[in-house]
Amino acid sequence: PDYRIKSTQTVYKGFFKMTRSVVEHRLYNGGWSKPLVRELFQRGDAVGVLLYDPVNHLVGLVEQFRLGAIDDRHGPWQFEVIAGMMDRDEDPEQVAMRELMEEAGVEVQKLVPICDYLASVGGSDERMYMYCGLLDLTGRGGVFGLEGEGEDILFHVWPYDEAMQAFSQGLFNSAAATISLLWLQLNHSELRLES
Repeated sequence: PDYRIKSTQTVYKGFFKMTRSVVEHRLYNGGWSKPLVRELFQRGDAVGVLLYDPVNHLVGLVEQFRLGAIDDRHGPWQFEVIAGMMDRDEDPEQVAMRELMEEAGVEVQKLVPICDYLASVGGSDERMYMYCGLLDLTGRGGVFGLEGEGEDILFHVWPYDEAMQAFSQGLFNSAAATISLLWLQLNHSELRLES
């Protein structure tokens, strides 16, 4: 193997988990690195869904309070794709369907895979599975979320052109929203033809 984990310990376990490991890895110029002490935020895998209505050319996003965005220039209420964490016994499509109902009260006609990516490998193990959910967004929107999880989620439906203008102005600045909206820019014409 090209790496060795010398030790691992849990340094925090709450809503999330943080571990500290001592690792060594092979060097490009040969030999081994010195022992490196690294903390890893163990969040687990997640699923995100950008909603798109190809007939009416509408985009669905949610808005909610996010502590990590307290210092963001747009404030802590962030526009995002619908998303949720995966349990060990779920596949990404199951999570997508559950979260669509919880956060927007919708079922999609079709889930189109966009990609999956590692969110921030410098310090987290989270993998994000991204989809585009196709459905009729006419008359949709409202307040959703699970009270037991402290969720207060506002579901917005935007005309495509307005959503892309807001995106270009930096209003949608999470990685998942950025990736999925760039994907939609490249694929919306084909999705509209297929519908």
